[in-house]
Parts: sequence; C-alpha cells; structure tokens
Amino acid sequence: MRIVYLNPCGQMGGAETSLRELLISVRTAKPDWQLWLILGEDGPLARIASDLGVRVEVLPFPSSLARLGDAGTGAAAGVASLLMAGAASARYGRRLARVLRRIEPDIIHTNGFKMHVLGCWSRPRTTSLVWHIHDYVGARRVMSQLLRWHAERCTVAIANSNDVARDLRSLMPKLRVHPVYNAVDLTRYAPEGDRIDLDKACEMEPAPDGLVRVGLVGTFARWKGHKVFLDALAQLPRELPVRGYVIGGPIYKTSGSQWMLHELRDEAARLGLTGRLGFTGLLSDTAAAMRSLDIVVHASTKPEPFGMVIAEGMACGKAVIASQAGGAAELFSDGHDAVGHPPGDAAALARQIGCLASDHALRGHLGAAGRQTAERLFHRERLTSGLLEVYREARGKAGPAEESAEARLERVAEGCRIE
Repeated sequence: MRIVYLNPCGQMGGAETSLRELLISVRTAKPDWQLWLILGEDGPLARIASDLGVRVEVLPFPSSLARLGDAGTGAAAGVASLLMAGAASARYGRRLARVLRRIEPDIIHTNGFKMHVLGCWSRPRTTSLVWHIHDYVGARRVMSQLLRWHAERCTVAIANSNDVARDLRSLMPKLRVHPVYNAVDLTRYAPEGDRIDLDKACEMEPAPDGLVRVGLVGTFARWKGHKVFLDALAQLPRELPVRGYVIGGPIYKTSGSQWMLHELRDEAARLGLTGRLGFTGLLSDTAAAMRSLDIVVHASTKPEPFGMVIAEGMACGKAVIASQAGGAAELFSDGHDAVGHPPGDAAALARQIGCLASDHALRGHLGAAGRQTAERLFHRERLTSGLLEVYREARGKAGPAEESAEARLERVAEGCRIE
C-alpha cells in the first residue's frame, strides 16, 4: 500500500501532533507500507516524519496561498477567489499533481482545509482520497462551500470527534464519515518523566515553595482562550499562591488568525499580572512542561473539535480544567477525571482554578482518574484500528475519476486568471 499524507504546516500544532501519532500508528501496524508526507512548508514535522521512515517532500506554498483563510479577518470574497480560481493555487496544484503522478499512491490522506481542496484537484484518477477533518466545517463560511462543491471527489472522511462528524454529515449527508479519536503517546505523556524549570524558561524569579503552577498550553490561535486565561488569573485573590504560565507561541501564517506575543504581554501588564504570569515561548517537550504544572488549563472560546491538550494533560496525570463544548466535552466526565467551564467565561474559569489550587487531594484524584481515561480512549491501538478500517473502505470504493487532475486544474485556472 502506498499512502501520501498532505499537510499545509510544518510546525507542531494540534493537527500536526495528531498526524505524528497517526504516522507512528500506521508505520507500527504496517511496516511494509510505503508512506510519504508532502508539506506546504518546512518545519519540525518534516524531521519527525523522516525519522519514522516516512519519505518527506516539502512543496512550499506560495505566500498568497499560505496567508489565506476564512478564520481571520480577510474578506470572504477574496479568499474564495484566491482558493477557487487563483493562478497561484492552480500552479501549486499542478506541481502537486506532478509529484503525485510520480508516486502513484493508492490513498491520499489530507490534513487541513487547503489540502482537502488541493487533494481533490491533484489526485490521480484511480487514487482514493481521505479527508481528515480536524475542525468544524460549518463554522467556515467559505471553506464549507468549497468542500461541499468537492465532496463527490472525496472517497471517505475521518472526523476527530463525534461532534465534528455530526457537523460534517449535516453539510454533506452523502459523504461517508468515520469518527476516530486522536491518539496520545501514553509513554511520553505520562505522570513520570522529565520536568523543566518553567520559571527559568519564562525568565522569572524562582517560585516560592508551595506555589501552585497553572498553565495554558497551546498555539496562539485567537480562539484558544489566552485572554480568558489572563482575565481569570487577574480575578484570583492576590493571597492565593498561584503563578500562571502561557506555554506555546504563534505558528501559523494565516492572516489575523493568532495573537502575537507582544499583544498578550501588553494585556498581562494591563491586568496587573506582572510577576504572576510568565511566557515560555514554544517548547519542544510539552510533556515535560505539563508535568511541571499542577493544573493544565484548556480555555478555547468556541467549541473545540477535539482538544489534544485535554487528552495530553490527562495522560500526564494532571488536574485538567477544560472548556466544556464541542468534541472537547466528549473527552472527560465533569468532576470525575477533569472539570469543565463554559467557553469564554473567565469568572467560571477563575473559580475552578481557585478551587483546585486550594485542594491538593482533589487535584490528585482528577489526575489519577484522567490517566485512566487516557489509557482507555487515546491509546494508539484504537487509532490504528479506526484508520485501517477507513483505508480498507477507501480502497474498496476506489474508482476512476470523471476527469484527470490536469483537466481539473486547467478548469480551475481558467475561472479567474490573476497574472
């Protein structure tokens, strides 16, 4: 079996972390399969995949394609024009089609909205196409329309939660959708292991004994709730021995989609959090960072499709506070293996932080139960079983496309020439 994975980003966000675990699962279960990864930019994911024996090719996105998206502030009409008919997108699609013809894959497995569409444009005639959906399609006005237009060319789709699967089926009822939870490396993300000096990473004074460390781990996407986290910390009583940590940084190129570090620093200063909050920047070992915390916070302001940080924090045996909406709400039982708070509610988040910071025994109970849940729901064998079922279905449904990749791309390019 030959499988090509398409991913727009080379940096390690949530979708890339899940892709890493997916590649490990497939490589372990089917060592004789030939795997390729084509990236829209270089980054750590390229080295990680190469070390797994995956053949990696970096086919850089043109800058206009890298920046576009409808989750930020760009005009929807401009996004649609660029992605649907822009000359840069069509040229990229032709380059991608040439690479895919050379590889002759049995299956193309796409990550990310741009790659879902480009995969439709560029796939060889007899190659099956699997969309791996990591986000709510219905929330993306432009991309949802694009995917509906292309849905007939997708053989089968994977959704990373039951809630995302429901959203996708509501838009494309004829598309076969399999919910498959992401996996977590339960050896790496475990209660025992290396820790890091978070205060040193933040260039802060060492914390006094007895201080409770509370951290938000994630990329700087605007909906990840960084401002909610800062607001919650500012509402805690000054005498409560808590120090906050923002672990992560900006990794995407899409215009308007993420915070910049200076914006969050300015907000922290405005809220009077100087000395009570630190910024570590991007860390290569997030497992060690989580083990160095007492409480892991997930604060997404809109429904989270899955919530990798929740799963990883539970696997590390940490008390987790999670935004209780969307696919994230499927991952835990409130009060048993984690605690929830309404999305965007800084006051509720502050109350949960205060409660856990004051109750060492409760933190221990949640951490132990969370580890048990992670071992039950997020192990690689479960991911492998779901993937192989999808791949079997995809090959069973494979058939000749109605037109070649070259014809599709010429039709796209003729729609709107931007030379």
